[in-house]
Amino acid sequence: MAAGVDAMDKLRVIQWTTGKVGKLALRGVLDDPRLELAGVYAYSDDKAGKDAGELCGRSATGVIATSDIAVLIALGADSVLYTPFMADLDDVVRLLESGLDVVSTNLLSNLGGVKGEVAAALEAACARGNSSLYITGVNPGWVNNLAATMTAVCRDVQLVSIAESANVATYESAETWLSLGFSLSEASPEVLARAQGALLSFRDAVERLAEALEFELDDMEFFIEHAKAAKRTDLGWFVMEQGTNAAMRGGWNGKADGRTVVQIRVAWYLTKDLTEGWDFDDDHYEILVQGEPSIRAKLRFIPPESWGNHEWDTMTAMPAVNVLGTVKAARPGVLALADVGLAVAPAGLWGRA
Repeated sequence: MAAGVDAMDKLRVIQWTTGKVGKLALRGVLDDPRLELAGVYAYSDDKAGKDAGELCGRSATGVIATSDIAVLIALGADSVLYTPFMADLDDVVRLLESGLDVVSTNLLSNLGGVKGEVAAALEAACARGNSSLYITGVNPGWVNNLAATMTAVCRDVQLVSIAESANVATYESAETWLSLGFSLSEASPEVLARAQGALLSFRDAVERLAEALEFELDDMEFFIEHAKAAKRTDLGWFVMEQGTNAAMRGGWNGKADGRTVVQIRVAWYLTKDLTEGWDFDDDHYEILVQGEPSIRAKLRFIPPESWGNHEWDTMTAMPAVNVLGTVKAARPGVLALADVGLAVAPAGLWGRA
């Protein structure tokens, strides 16, 4: 972790980019009495030079966004909320080497995940900077921690599974859904390979959950299937012709001694009007623990009526905002679930603010 601060001091935070998730993370920092916004990284030239408040729909803060990384490092902040669409390993290494803790909602999937040479580079940067890196979000992230802590009431655990069901039409990213095979007429080997790469973060999440539960995995199994649009569907930002992929079910099985012990799967749809007639759970998550006792829990997010599509990314942003202090107190290095535990919102402090 970076150099300590007095318990009465606020944690000084740099927000890295202000896109779909970053804008909401920035609001979270501004709303949190435990935190102080120290700086903002602007990815694009049109955002550099603007006040942080303008970039997230809030009043002026006096903190001006910059694209100069050296200027941000010189601020002497404690932590970085790293939320870009695509991760840059050189940037993350530079931040960690400078002594800044990094909490990332970007899962580093475009780098192949925290594996091999990437993992070695990140660990080495943490060692040089006495800093910590933690990757979170809603899934992977918050729900994985929740599933792990549910097992504390069990005397035997045979399987932990997390199933996500979501209408992903609220996530207006044509590139994301095309990479997963949506709008295509068939799942060719190339499409399946791209989809497997796009879901790599869930493989990492299975491995992290297994590590927290002390399962030793000896195999990882990927699975995916698509369903097709029963009629032409135009979302305004993405079009699926009749007979092209409009929904998917997929994920990873983590296996030990030939049996699945950890599973994470997702069921995502851009329309429910499907040739295959798939049914989708209206609850967003189902967590199942098979053991003694077994546990089945269902979770549903209920947004306020004022929310538009992009406010749903609040559930990705806030686990990262709320874990900043815990990461600050953790050991240096790339952190696992057991190093951090459950993050909590400053509910009482909000009430007294």
